[in-house]
Formats: sequence, C-alpha cells, structure tokens
Amino acid sequence: MPSLQDVLAGLTHDAAPELVETIDHDSSDSTISRRPKLRCLACGHQCRIPEGALGVCKVRFVKDGRLHVPWGYVGGVQCDPIEKKPFFHAYPGALAYSFGMLGCDLHCSYCQNWVTSQALRDPVAVSPPQIATPDALVRDALDQGARLVVSTYNEPLITAEWAVAVFEQARKAGLATAFVSNGNGTKEVLNYIRPYIDLYKVDLKSFDDRHYRELGGRLHPILDTIAWLHDAGVWVEIVTLLIAGFNDSDEELKGLTRFLADVSADIPWHVTAFHPDYKMTDVASTTTSMLIRASEIGRDAGLRFVYAGNLPGRVGDLEHTNCPACGTRLISRYGYLIQEYSLTADGACPRCASRLPGRWDAGFAGQRTAFPRRASLRVL
Repeated sequence: MPSLQDVLAGLTHDAAPELVETIDHDSSDSTISRRPKLRCLACGHQCRIPEGALGVCKVRFVKDGRLHVPWGYVGGVQCDPIEKKPFFHAYPGALAYSFGMLGCDLHCSYCQNWVTSQALRDPVAVSPPQIATPDALVRDALDQGARLVVSTYNEPLITAEWAVAVFEQARKAGLATAFVSNGNGTKEVLNYIRPYIDLYKVDLKSFDDRHYRELGGRLHPILDTIAWLHDAGVWVEIVTLLIAGFNDSDEELKGLTRFLADVSADIPWHVTAFHPDYKMTDVASTTTSMLIRASEIGRDAGLRFVYAGNLPGRVGDLEHTNCPACGTRLISRYGYLIQEYSLTADGACPRCASRLPGRWDAGFAGQRTAFPRRASLRVL
C-alpha cells in the first residue's frame, strides 16, 4: 500500500516561476547530482533543495531538476462563519468556504489542525486527500451560500500555487478570498498571492524568537509579513493563542502589541484561549482573567480593536465592536454569532459617522447558516 508521501507525490504541479530560484550546481561527477540546487521561496525557510529531496514542509520537493508543489486535492473542506477564522472586521455574518491541503512548515505541539498540518510528520494524523479542481470547489462554495473562500487548515503559503488557482476562479464568481496562515512568508510569495487575496489572518504565536525556534520557525519573517501585508492594502487581522508559561508574560505581550500598534492601531488583535490539544496536554487552559489582562495590555499599547476569543459570554465587551470615536456599540457578538449590527451601508458609525476600518458589504443580510455536508470530491 503506498504511503501518504507516495500518494501526494503524484498530486503535484511545477512551482510558480516566481517561487523558485536556481542557486548553484553540485561539483560531483554524477549526472543527477550535477543538476542545480533550487531555492524554494514559498515560506520563510527558503529551503535549498537538492535533487530528490524535500523542503522543510515535506510537500514541496525537487525531482528531475524541477520544484514540484501540491496540486489537485484538498485535505478537507467546510463552510464556517467568517467569525470563526476569525475575521471580525470583514463581512460579518457571512459564510467562509474553507479548504486546505496537507503539510506545514512549522511543527507546533499544540496545533489544533494537526490532523492536516502534521500529516506528513505524524503517522497518527490521518487525513486522506480528496481529488478536487478549482471549479468544483468554487461551485461547492456558491452552492453553500459562501461569501468568500479561505485557504486554511494547513499552512497555505506552502500550497500557494493551488490557492491562487482556486482564488482566480473564486474572484470570477464574485467571491472574496482569504488566507488563514502562520505568516512565515517571503516577499516573493506575498507578491505572488497579492493580486488574488483580500483578507489575511496571521497567527502571531509569540514575540520571542526562542519560542518560534521551538516551533520550527523564526519571529522576524512573521513580523515582516504583517508589515508587508498592511502596506500592500490587504486587510489583516492577528490572532495570538495565549498559553500559560509560553507567551503570556507582560513583557512579551507588551512587545507584541506595541509592534502591532506601530504597524497600525487599526489592526484587530484577537487574543484567544488555549485548551490542551495534540502534544501539549500538560498545560492548563487559558482563563478569563488571563485574556482580560492581555487585552488590557493591547489597549494600553494603543490598539483600537482588541478581542478575546474562545470563551463566549465570559469576557465582557471583548467580543463586541465599538466605535473608537464615540463608543457606540456597532456589532454585538456571542462567540461566532452576530447578535446586533448597526453599521451604515458604507461601514460607518450611525451616531458620529466615523468610518470603521475593515471590509464591509453594503448591508447586513443576517447571520448565514452553514448546513454541514460532504462536498462531492473523490477520496483517494
């Protein structure tokens, strides 16, 4: 029986030319080994990959002198409220058609999507690929009443070519597009996806480079991605999963929130509650008081939109959106549910006419409801 790695090796496409660079030749006499090494530019690792080898992500590899990348399948699809991604300043109440592939360039011990993200590293992670086409995914999104399509569940930067193929069709169908990502990007991959993307959620896991190295990455590429996306006009929201003893110190949270405020005080910051998962089962769940303390640090740093997540109804006004100019309640939420919506058609406060930063439809059509069903995709 073929391994998952063998199966995925047959579901590939040549890398986008923008995301691969020839860097050197091997001096060996072997014809095969004399082929040039290639540098993959899809994520911050920028792997130098020789013939026959895999990148850190384990899904991008070099064969016959070409960089092969994932193509033609999904590891899962699901229609979710956009608030679950979470995006709070984009199309409230809408449905986000979420799809993902397999693999990741990090290996977080607390990953909540580990079944897909760690499928190539962990034999316990079982998520069989389902054959798909961009057209089929977009048709399914439209059939389910989605407002946007989102590349998520695994790290979408390492499968950027497939996401762009889907997003091209989604844009033609009038759908918005988004990444839910760890943000470990490069200028090359961000320039590559920019024409096809509207929203981007970055999971800013820590503000300590040592912690990022424990997860298999580095801090600075993520910070560079956040600044680049904002400067490029992509709507960005940031999430930090608050974990006791890992990233919850006052010093770290002050540094993190000051950085975000320096990029833009209008970037929404979601500080969310951790619960034991995957390989991190010996750390206590985040408490309400921890979320409120972190939120106060974010507001003190100058962030105008700070939200606390994963504990519905237990965090005071930290689920709601208020006008930063006059304090009027503009959007009330309970978890992913929109309870009240008061924005004008042009996304402004009805009391003082201040524009609320974000991406808004001309009117609120009410909370859309997803009806769980399996997409008509063929499982291998």
